[in-house]
Amino acid sequence: MPLFGSAALFLQTDYARGTKDGDILETQEVAAVRERLLALAGRDSALHRRHRIYLEVVGSGIPFLPPGAEWSPRDLGLSNFDLEVLSVTDVVVTKLKRFHGDDRADVRAMVEGGHVEHARLVRRVRDVVDWFRFDARADQLPRFVANFHTVERDYFGVAETLVELPDDR
Repeated sequence: MPLFGSAALFLQTDYARGTKDGDILETQEVAAVRERLLALAGRDSALHRRHRIYLEVVGSGIPFLPPGAEWSPRDLGLSNFDLEVLSVTDVVVTKLKRFHGDDRADVRAMVEGGHVEHARLVRRVRDVVDWFRFDARADQLPRFVANFHTVERDYFGVAETLVELPDDR
């Protein structure tokens, strides 16, 4: 199961904060077992009651995933499914679309913890802009880039990088 969001950060770094869910990206494989997965680990499941965290399936059209998103297997000794976690940099990229309070805290912690290299983040942001420029969600790219510039200025302490947006945006 492809895990992204803050739970993916928790599994790859020493970072921790309170959260209610772990985000699983809906792929064809996940869609095929969605109901069973949610019965095992979704809201109000035994796992949720025991650990106070549940899995939530997020449609693949929601996050701005960079093309060629980087996933790596994570062995947690689970008996019913295997997890793959999105790389820290790619998780940060997905958080730039919404960039609410917890997203900002997560991104700041990853930058301040040295888990994100600025040059790599620039490349991944540009990849997203290039990938989604003709997508129905292209109108969200200016805000995505503005959020990226906030990260550069406020968290990295560097000047904004030029990221070319589609002409009609």
